[in-house]
Amino acid sequence: MRAPITLRGAEQLRAELRRLKSEARPAAIRAIAEARSHGDLSENAEYHAAREQQGFIEGRIKEIEHRLADAQVIDPASLAGSTRVVFGATVQLAPVDGGAEVSYQIVGDDEADIRAGRISVNSPIARALIGKAVWDEVEVAAPGGTRVFEILELSFT
Repeated sequence: MRAPITLRGAEQLRAELRRLKSEARPAAIRAIAEARSHGDLSENAEYHAAREQQGFIEGRIKEIEHRLADAQVIDPASLAGSTRVVFGATVQLAPVDGGAEVSYQIVGDDEADIRAGRISVNSPIARALIGKAVWDEVEVAAPGGTRVFEILELSFT
């Protein structure tokens, strides 16, 4: 199954992949070579740490390549004009019981960052929002109990 990701999220993964391949990988190889030059590898903590770091870098490279290969890249701007909440939409919500308005963009799992206002498409609030329209009320099961929000605005940037 192809996992949705925004254009921005795909660009961030590609940038991380480039950095890992062009900077982090060569730095790890240099660190291993430097540690080898210090002699006995069995008791060389620098060598073992450098090998562990190299393993982490190679694992992350494989993970990013896999995620990008399985990704369905969606540019939210191409969805402009939609009247329903869909993946990539930024939704302005007002709690029905009062309180501060909130704004969330619905993004892929890898991009989710609640502090930045980006929620996973698989989160309870995103699942409740998908398919709804402006002025609809949405019930969301939250740890503190059910919350009801009114959708005030949709944007696709």
